[in-house]
Amino acid sequence: MTSLTPLAYAALGLLAEAPMHPYEMFQLMLRRREDENVKVRPGTLYHQIGRLVDLGYAEQLGTAREGNRPERTTYAITDAGRDALLTGLRRMVAEPADEYPEFHLAVSHVDNLSDQDAIAALRARTEAIRARLEQYDEAATGLQAKGLAPRYWLDVSYVRAMLAAQLEWLTATADRIERGDVPWDGPALPTDTEPTSTSKDPTR
Repeated sequence: MTSLTPLAYAALGLLAEAPMHPYEMFQLMLRRREDENVKVRPGTLYHQIGRLVDLGYAEQLGTAREGNRPERTTYAITDAGRDALLTGLRRMVAEPADEYPEFHLAVSHVDNLSDQDAIAALRARTEAIRARLEQYDEAATGLQAKGLAPRYWLDVSYVRAMLAAQLEWLTATADRIERGDVPWDGPALPTDTEPTSTSKDPTR
């Protein structure tokens, strides 16, 4: 099966809900905060829709004009597109993928900062994560108030859980460094440590 980008899967997911034109899809993604999950711009979204049509995963339903606005073409998902979406979703949910987040890289080299710089940076991130967590709490409350079935906003609950876990780790780690539980000075390994060999030489 042809490899699709995350944006292409997001587009197929929206078309699986109902036929739409690309600008409508773009606005809906922004309202649902899906731009936090996948990089999306109108131009790239139009390009992905065109590729989905070329692959037979989407089809044009018609073109209409509203007032002085440009003509907009409405697209729908095809049976082949629905199969591609379902196959991709099963794989992405079931199989962990290698990801390379910037924060993970920074943590692996944070010892290059002074302990005070590290603490300050961790505290700053803590506040930023706390603010994002509050936004997701508000979103979850709003969705519950609307009576939307939980299966439609599992992504919101997942992101909220990940933010809560990160907030706990950031707070605990900054506290540990500040208390001195994580020694910050001195070499990473004792200077008299010699590399050990895993090979066995019977002559020695």
